[in-house]
Amino acid sequence: MTGFSRCAAAALALPVVLLSGCSLFPTTRKLPVPRQPLVTYTVGADALVEQLNKRWAGMNALTATVEMKATELKTKEGVEKDFPSCRGFILLRKPQMLRVVAQYFGVRVFELASDGERFTLSIPSKSKAIEGSNQLEKKSANQLENLRPGFFFDAMMVRGLEPDDFYSVTADTETIEDAQKKHLYIVPEYVLSITRHNPGSRNDIPVRVVTFHRDDLLPYQQDLYDSKGNLETQVSYTRYQDFGGAKYPSVVTIKRPLEGLQVVLTVERVVQNPDPPLTDGQFQIKLADGTQVQHLD
Repeated sequence: MTGFSRCAAAALALPVVLLSGCSLFPTTRKLPVPRQPLVTYTVGADALVEQLNKRWAGMNALTATVEMKATELKTKEGVEKDFPSCRGFILLRKPQMLRVVAQYFGVRVFELASDGERFTLSIPSKSKAIEGSNQLEKKSANQLENLRPGFFFDAMMVRGLEPDDFYSVTADTETIEDAQKKHLYIVPEYVLSITRHNPGSRNDIPVRVVTFHRDDLLPYQQDLYDSKGNLETQVSYTRYQDFGGAKYPSVVTIKRPLEGLQVVLTVERVVQNPDPPLTDGQFQIKLADGTQVQHLD
Protein backbone atom coordinates (compact mmCIF):
# COMPACT_ATOMS: atom_id res chain seq x y z
CA MET A 1 0.00 0.00 0.00
CA THR A 2 1.39 3.40 -1.04
CA GLY A 3 1.74 6.31 1.35
CA PHE A 4 -1.26 8.00 -0.26
CA SER A 5 -3.36 4.87 0.21
CA ARG A 6 -2.42 4.67 3.87
CA CYS A 7 -3.43 8.29 4.47
CA ALA A 8 -6.71 7.75 2.62
CA ALA A 9 -7.49 4.67 4.68
CA ALA A 10 -6.74 6.53 7.94
CA ALA A 11 -8.93 9.43 6.87
CA LEU A 12 -11.81 7.08 6.15
CA ALA A 13 -11.36 5.25 9.47
CA LEU A 14 -11.21 8.42 11.59
CA PRO A 15 -14.96 9.26 11.42
CA VAL A 16 -15.81 5.67 12.33
CA VAL A 17 -13.55 5.83 15.40
CA LEU A 18 -15.03 9.18 16.50
CA LEU A 19 -18.61 8.02 15.98
CA SER A 20 -17.99 4.84 17.95
CA GLY A 21 -16.99 6.87 21.00
CA CYS A 22 -13.47 5.49 21.08
CA SER A 23 -10.51 7.72 21.78
CA LEU A 24 -7.08 7.43 20.28
CA PHE A 25 -5.50 8.98 23.37
CA PRO A 26 -6.02 8.29 27.10
CA THR A 27 -7.81 10.95 29.15
CA THR A 28 -7.30 11.84 32.79
CA ARG A 29 -9.82 13.33 35.22
CA LYS A 30 -9.68 14.09 38.90
CA LEU A 31 -11.74 12.06 41.34
CA PRO A 32 -12.37 12.80 45.04
CA VAL A 33 -9.72 11.18 47.21
CA PRO A 34 -11.35 9.21 50.06
CA ARG A 35 -10.20 10.25 53.49
CA GLN A 36 -9.17 7.62 55.98
CA PRO A 37 -9.60 7.72 59.77
CA LEU A 38 -6.62 8.94 61.75
CA VAL A 39 -6.75 5.83 63.96
CA THR A 40 -7.70 2.28 62.98
CA TYR A 41 -7.76 -0.45 65.61
CA THR A 42 -6.86 -4.03 64.86
CA VAL A 43 -8.24 -6.71 67.19
CA GLY A 44 -8.92 -10.41 66.96
CA ALA A 45 -12.38 -11.99 66.83
CA ASP A 46 -12.25 -13.11 70.47
CA ALA A 47 -11.24 -9.64 71.67
CA LEU A 48 -14.06 -8.01 69.69
CA VAL A 49 -16.63 -10.38 71.19
CA GLU A 50 -15.17 -9.87 74.67
CA GLN A 51 -15.56 -6.11 74.29
CA LEU A 52 -19.19 -6.48 73.15
CA ASN A 53 -19.96 -8.81 76.06
CA LYS A 54 -18.34 -6.39 78.51
CA ARG A 55 -20.35 -3.47 77.16
CA TRP A 56 -23.56 -5.51 77.43
CA ALA A 57 -22.74 -6.75 80.95
CA GLY A 58 -22.09 -3.21 82.15
CA MET A 59 -25.51 -1.94 81.04
CA ASN A 60 -28.23 -3.16 83.42
CA ALA A 61 -30.75 -0.39 82.77
CA LEU A 62 -31.16 2.68 80.64
CA THR A 63 -33.40 5.72 80.35
CA ALA A 64 -33.53 7.94 77.28
CA THR A 65 -35.27 11.09 76.10
CA VAL A 66 -35.78 11.01 72.35
CA GLU A 67 -37.57 12.59 69.41
CA MET A 68 -39.49 9.86 67.55
CA LYS A 69 -40.31 9.87 63.85
CA ALA A 70 -42.27 6.94 62.38
CA THR A 71 -42.75 6.11 58.71
CA GLU A 72 -44.97 3.44 57.18
CA LEU A 73 -43.58 2.02 53.92
CA LYS A 74 -45.97 0.30 51.53
CA THR A 75 -43.51 -0.82 48.89
CA LYS A 76 -46.02 -2.78 46.81
CA GLU A 77 -48.28 0.25 46.48
CA GLY A 78 -45.35 2.64 46.18
CA VAL A 79 -46.61 4.72 49.11
CA GLU A 80 -44.66 6.20 52.03
CA LYS A 81 -46.59 7.69 54.96
CA ASP A 82 -44.83 9.89 57.53
CA PHE A 83 -46.36 10.36 60.96
CA PRO A 84 -45.81 13.58 62.95
CA SER A 85 -42.73 13.44 65.13
CA CYS A 86 -43.29 13.30 68.86
CA ARG A 87 -41.26 13.39 72.04
CA GLY A 88 -40.55 10.07 73.65
CA PHE A 89 -39.31 8.69 76.96
CA ILE A 90 -37.81 5.20 77.02
CA LEU A 91 -37.03 2.98 80.01
CA LEU A 92 -35.17 -0.32 79.68
CA ARG A 93 -34.11 -2.88 82.28
CA LYS A 94 -32.68 -6.34 81.93
CA PRO A 95 -33.64 -8.99 81.14
CA GLN A 96 -36.30 -7.53 78.82
CA MET A 97 -38.39 -4.92 80.61
CA LEU A 98 -39.47 -1.96 78.53
CA ARG A 99 -41.59 1.16 78.69
CA VAL A 100 -42.08 3.76 75.96
CA VAL A 101 -44.13 6.94 76.35
CA ALA A 102 -44.80 9.13 73.29
CA GLN A 103 -46.19 12.65 73.67
CA TYR A 104 -47.31 15.27 71.19
CA PHE A 105 -47.40 18.80 72.65
CA GLY A 106 -47.66 17.30 76.13
CA VAL A 107 -50.52 14.93 75.24
CA ARG A 108 -49.78 11.20 75.35
CA VAL A 109 -50.07 9.61 71.90
CA PHE A 110 -49.34 6.06 73.03
CA GLU A 111 -47.75 4.16 75.87
CA LEU A 112 -46.10 0.76 75.70
CA ALA A 113 -45.00 -1.39 78.62
CA SER A 114 -43.62 -4.92 78.89
CA ASP A 115 -42.35 -7.07 81.75
CA GLY A 116 -40.61 -9.39 79.32
CA GLU A 117 -43.48 -11.86 79.25
CA ARG A 118 -46.54 -9.77 78.41
CA PHE A 119 -47.08 -6.28 77.02
CA THR A 120 -49.69 -3.53 77.08
CA LEU A 121 -50.08 -0.86 74.40
CA SER A 122 -52.33 2.04 75.40
CA ILE A 123 -53.78 4.66 73.02
CA PRO A 124 -55.46 7.17 75.36
CA SER A 125 -56.99 9.38 72.64
CA LYS A 126 -59.07 6.42 71.42
CA SER A 127 -59.65 4.90 74.87
CA LYS A 128 -58.19 1.68 73.48
CA ALA A 129 -55.48 -0.72 74.57
CA ILE A 130 -53.89 -3.89 73.25
CA GLU A 131 -52.61 -6.64 75.51
CA GLY A 132 -50.82 -9.84 74.65
CA SER A 133 -47.88 -12.17 75.02
CA ASN A 134 -44.40 -11.11 74.01
CA GLN A 135 -44.16 -14.38 72.09
CA LEU A 136 -46.08 -14.32 68.81
CA GLU A 137 -48.21 -17.46 68.74
CA LYS A 138 -50.21 -16.88 65.56
CA LYS A 139 -49.46 -14.39 62.83
CA SER A 140 -52.08 -11.87 61.77
CA ALA A 141 -52.83 -10.70 58.24
CA ASN A 142 -52.21 -7.21 59.61
CA GLN A 143 -48.43 -7.09 59.90
CA LEU A 144 -48.51 -4.29 62.47
CA GLU A 145 -50.39 -6.61 64.85
CA ASN A 146 -47.43 -9.00 64.65
CA LEU A 147 -45.11 -6.48 66.29
CA ARG A 148 -43.84 -7.34 69.74
CA PRO A 149 -41.86 -5.03 72.07
CA GLY A 150 -38.82 -7.31 72.07
CA PHE A 151 -37.54 -5.82 68.81
CA PHE A 152 -37.46 -2.36 70.40
CA PHE A 153 -35.43 -3.60 73.37
CA ASP A 154 -32.97 -5.43 71.12
CA ALA A 155 -32.56 -2.34 68.94
CA MET A 156 -31.80 -0.01 71.84
CA MET A 157 -29.31 -2.31 73.56
CA VAL A 158 -26.87 -4.41 71.52
CA ARG A 159 -26.78 -7.71 73.37
CA GLY A 160 -23.74 -9.77 74.14
CA LEU A 161 -23.45 -13.36 72.92
CA GLU A 162 -25.28 -16.31 74.46
CA PRO A 163 -23.35 -19.46 75.48
CA ASP A 164 -24.71 -21.41 72.49
CA ASP A 165 -23.86 -18.69 69.96
CA PHE A 166 -21.12 -19.24 67.39
CA TYR A 167 -19.39 -16.39 65.63
CA SER A 168 -17.02 -15.35 62.91
CA VAL A 169 -15.47 -11.99 62.09
CA THR A 170 -14.51 -10.59 58.70
CA ALA A 171 -12.79 -7.32 57.87
CA ASP A 172 -14.42 -5.03 55.33
CA THR A 173 -14.25 -1.44 54.10
CA GLU A 174 -17.12 0.91 53.36
CA THR A 175 -16.93 4.18 51.45
CA ILE A 176 -19.28 6.84 52.81
CA GLU A 177 -20.13 10.08 51.03
CA ASP A 178 -20.63 13.29 52.98
CA ALA A 179 -22.81 15.22 50.53
CA GLN A 180 -22.68 18.41 52.60
CA LYS A 181 -18.90 18.57 52.76
CA LYS A 182 -18.44 16.83 49.39
CA HIS A 183 -15.98 14.34 50.84
CA LEU A 184 -15.62 10.58 50.64
CA TYR A 185 -14.60 8.67 53.74
CA ILE A 186 -13.10 5.20 53.89
CA VAL A 187 -14.45 3.37 56.93
CA PRO A 188 -12.67 0.13 57.86
CA GLU A 189 -15.09 -2.29 59.52
CA TYR A 190 -15.35 -5.55 61.37
CA VAL A 191 -18.44 -7.63 60.57
CA LEU A 192 -19.44 -10.00 63.37
CA SER A 193 -21.73 -12.83 62.21
CA ILE A 194 -23.51 -14.67 65.02
CA THR A 195 -25.13 -18.07 64.36
CA ARG A 196 -26.50 -21.10 66.17
CA HIS A 197 -26.26 -24.72 65.17
CA ASN A 198 -29.33 -26.25 63.56
CA PRO A 199 -29.70 -29.75 65.06
CA GLY A 200 -29.68 -32.49 62.43
CA SER A 201 -28.45 -30.13 59.73
CA ARG A 202 -25.17 -28.83 58.38
CA ASN A 203 -26.67 -25.35 58.09
CA ASP A 204 -26.28 -22.87 60.91
CA ILE A 205 -29.17 -20.53 61.77
CA PRO A 206 -28.32 -16.83 61.47
CA VAL A 207 -29.03 -14.85 64.64
CA ARG A 208 -27.44 -11.42 64.19
CA VAL A 209 -24.88 -9.53 62.16
CA VAL A 210 -23.20 -6.62 63.95
CA THR A 211 -20.93 -4.18 62.12
CA PHE A 212 -18.26 -2.26 64.04
CA HIS A 213 -16.27 0.74 62.81
CA ARG A 214 -12.61 0.21 63.45
CA ASP A 215 -11.86 3.81 64.40
CA ASP A 216 -13.68 3.33 67.72
CA LEU A 217 -14.81 -0.35 67.72
CA LEU A 218 -18.43 0.64 68.43
CA PRO A 219 -21.45 -1.02 66.74
CA TYR A 220 -22.92 0.99 63.86
CA GLN A 221 -25.24 -1.58 62.27
CA GLN A 222 -27.18 -4.56 63.56
CA ASP A 223 -29.29 -7.00 61.54
CA LEU A 224 -31.50 -9.40 63.50
CA TYR A 225 -33.05 -12.59 62.07
CA ASP A 226 -35.92 -14.83 63.11
CA SER A 227 -35.70 -18.58 63.69
CA LYS A 228 -36.27 -19.25 59.97
CA GLY A 229 -33.48 -16.97 58.81
CA ASN A 230 -35.73 -14.08 57.74
CA LEU A 231 -34.41 -10.56 58.30
CA GLU A 232 -36.68 -9.07 60.97
CA THR A 233 -35.00 -5.89 62.13
CA GLN A 234 -32.31 -3.58 60.75
CA VAL A 235 -30.83 -1.01 63.09
CA SER A 236 -28.26 1.69 62.37
CA TYR A 237 -26.44 3.64 65.09
CA THR A 238 -24.85 6.96 64.12
CA ARG A 239 -23.27 10.04 65.66
CA TYR A 240 -22.07 8.60 68.94
CA GLN A 241 -21.90 11.05 71.82
CA ASP A 242 -20.74 10.99 75.42
CA PHE A 243 -23.74 10.89 77.76
CA GLY A 244 -22.44 11.11 81.30
CA GLY A 245 -19.39 9.00 80.56
CA ALA A 246 -21.24 6.44 78.43
CA LYS A 247 -20.93 6.34 74.65
CA TYR A 248 -24.32 6.10 72.96
CA PRO A 249 -25.55 6.92 69.43
CA SER A 250 -27.49 10.16 69.07
CA VAL A 251 -29.48 8.73 66.14
CA VAL A 252 -30.98 5.23 66.13
CA THR A 253 -32.84 4.12 63.00
CA ILE A 254 -34.99 0.99 63.33
CA LYS A 255 -36.40 -0.70 60.23
CA ARG A 256 -38.88 -3.57 60.16
CA PRO A 257 -38.99 -4.79 56.52
CA LEU A 258 -41.83 -7.28 57.02
CA GLU A 259 -44.17 -4.69 58.54
CA GLY A 260 -42.96 -1.85 56.32
CA LEU A 261 -42.17 0.26 59.38
CA GLN A 262 -39.31 2.63 60.13
CA VAL A 263 -38.71 4.51 63.38
CA VAL A 264 -35.99 7.16 63.71
CA LEU A 265 -34.99 8.11 67.25
CA THR A 266 -33.01 11.29 67.78
CA VAL A 267 -31.51 10.82 71.21
CA GLU A 268 -31.36 13.91 73.41
CA ARG A 269 -30.42 12.39 76.76
CA VAL A 270 -29.29 8.98 78.04
CA VAL A 271 -28.74 7.76 81.58
CA GLN A 272 -27.11 4.36 81.90
CA ASN A 273 -27.76 2.41 85.11
CA PRO A 274 -29.83 5.21 86.71
CA ASP A 275 -29.66 5.80 90.44
CA PRO A 276 -32.04 5.11 92.12
CA PRO A 277 -32.66 1.93 90.11
CA LEU A 278 -35.80 1.51 88.01
CA THR A 279 -38.63 -0.26 89.84
CA ASP A 280 -41.16 -2.84 88.60
CA GLY A 281 -43.93 -0.27 88.94
CA GLN A 282 -42.30 1.93 86.31
CA PHE A 283 -42.94 -0.81 83.74
CA GLN A 284 -46.68 -0.98 84.30
CA ILE A 285 -49.56 0.95 82.72
CA LYS A 286 -52.70 1.82 84.61
CA LEU A 287 -55.55 1.93 82.10
CA ALA A 288 -58.28 4.50 82.52
CA ASP A 289 -61.81 3.36 83.29
CA GLY A 290 -63.78 2.59 80.14
CA THR A 291 -60.73 1.61 78.09
CA GLN A 292 -61.55 -1.02 75.45
CA VAL A 293 -58.94 -3.76 75.59
CA GLN A 294 -58.08 -5.98 72.60
CA HIS A 295 -56.34 -9.27 73.40
CA LEU A 296 -53.91 -10.67 70.85
CA ASP A 297 -53.38 -14.07 72.52
